[in-house]
Amino acid sequence: MLASQKVDQWVMNTYMRSPITFVKGEGATLWDEQGKKYTDFLAGIAVTNLGHCHPKVTQAVKDQVGELVHVSNLFYTQPQAKVAELLTKHTFADRVFFCNSGAESNEGAIKAARLWGKKHLNGAYKIITAHQSFHGRTMATLTATGQPKIQEGFEPLLDGFTYVDYGDLDQARAAWDDQTCAILVEPVQGEGGVIVPPADYFKGLKELTREKGGLLMFDEVQTGLGRTGKMMGYQNFGVEPDVMTLAKGLANGLPAGAVCTTQAVADLVLPGKHATTFGAGPVIMAAAGAVLETMTEPGFLDEVAAKGEHLKSQLEGLVQKYPDKAAQVRGLGLIQGLVCKTGCLQVYKELMEAGFIANCTQNVVLRFVPPLVISIEEIDAMIQALDRILESWKVD
Repeated sequence: MLASQKVDQWVMNTYMRSPITFVKGEGATLWDEQGKKYTDFLAGIAVTNLGHCHPKVTQAVKDQVGELVHVSNLFYTQPQAKVAELLTKHTFADRVFFCNSGAESNEGAIKAARLWGKKHLNGAYKIITAHQSFHGRTMATLTATGQPKIQEGFEPLLDGFTYVDYGDLDQARAAWDDQTCAILVEPVQGEGGVIVPPADYFKGLKELTREKGGLLMFDEVQTGLGRTGKMMGYQNFGVEPDVMTLAKGLANGLPAGAVCTTQAVADLVLPGKHATTFGAGPVIMAAAGAVLETMTEPGFLDEVAAKGEHLKSQLEGLVQKYPDKAAQVRGLGLIQGLVCKTGCLQVYKELMEAGFIANCTQNVVLRFVPPLVISIEEIDAMIQALDRILESWKVD
């Protein structure tokens, strides 16, 4: 029995899987069990930022597995100390809490916001989030997510979340009441369709939260760790948050998440307020340390930004060439979306058949989040394939 048949028989049917079983990866390349080669423009949905089986990450994991795999967070470990130091050195953060995923990171941020409201805002507990956002699939984070299709079937949802249009400062201000303690937004909405807000949006949100005494929290699960051409997405906008959540690319495919905060926020999250069994395990932190060391090498992020500009310009060329089929390009760095004029599922499938893995989100947006180590030659090869597909695409 094939692996795909075993999965279909015994694993819960929670994913719309493509009919491919991958068995090997290196850099931006994947191979399936028939030996077919694919260039990866999805990276596990912005996870394997350094590419598949990056040698430095692989060696760090191998070395750590032979030394120490797990101890309780009631004790100290050297890999955790290293990653915490690197994250605080290269971001606004004074303190870090480590966990295992993006949803867990956002759960931690939500709890921190409620502690802040209880301490500083007379028990305020509401958090403003955006329509079309995505923050996770736990009960709290799917409630924070501003997409009814994610929430359907899980009612009643948790109390305490208010939704506004992403990028609309007036709506955010109008939504803030005396029970509100924080705003949680993504620097670029990924699942929402690769949406970049107006230039003054985050500055306005920062001013609002300072005026009200609340917290500005950035969900950087998809936009952090080099994805936008900066170490963190917020660094493109000149606005520092009070809380930032990370996951996806932190350990290049191993399960890692982080809640990064100012000291004032961290002072409220005391022993007994939050914890995790597996967060910051030595093997995971060894991988994360290798990731951060690589990303902070001189010139690394400059190359990512340059490749992002190249990908964007090439996609914009296709918009100009096929105005009846493509509407616009949105994104920052190496998170780019080609907005189609109708459903893009067929284009996504044909790209996959041509040997390029991408993603179709919000039905009409082709999302490209390749490994940050993707080459210009690999980008150009994908563009050529996409050009041929768009040329022959019969739009309904």
